[in-house]
Amino acid sequence: MKQRSTFPLAALLTLALAACSQPAPPPENAPEVSGEPLATRAVMIGTEGPSLPACSSISRVKAGGTDVFWAPGETRAIKAKLAGGARLSLCEATDDDAWFGVVFAAPGTDPDMCGVGRSVANAREYQGPCRWGWIRGGTVELGG
Repeated sequence: MKQRSTFPLAALLTLALAACSQPAPPPENAPEVSGEPLATRAVMIGTEGPSLPACSSISRVKAGGTDVFWAPGETRAIKAKLAGGARLSLCEATDDDAWFGVVFAAPGTDPDMCGVGRSVANAREYQGPCRWGWIRGGTVELGG
């Protein structure tokens, strides 16, 4: 009669119990998810009035790049990724400057076609033709 070893089963149970005792990751480390974001908020242009450009400055993404999100504080679904050195226009900021609403051209297209360098009569949501989204503060070189 052949005796069966219970070691593999015992080892699996030990590993399973050890995994359960690990603390959950903090919310800011939530894994990226695909699909629809939990929240969206369009970027507003023309918030500085009709005598100034629709977006305040042309800037560059810092080395290392940055993720573009659907809304300030919405970090679970990434809308786009921008490489270090990519040009973008800063159009608005949250009150604490933790998030910037930006407009940027799709790869291979002319950033001047975004139309945010000229003034608009009233503040409004950016409707294109370029891409828009929200980035974390501190990820751009202002006026770059």
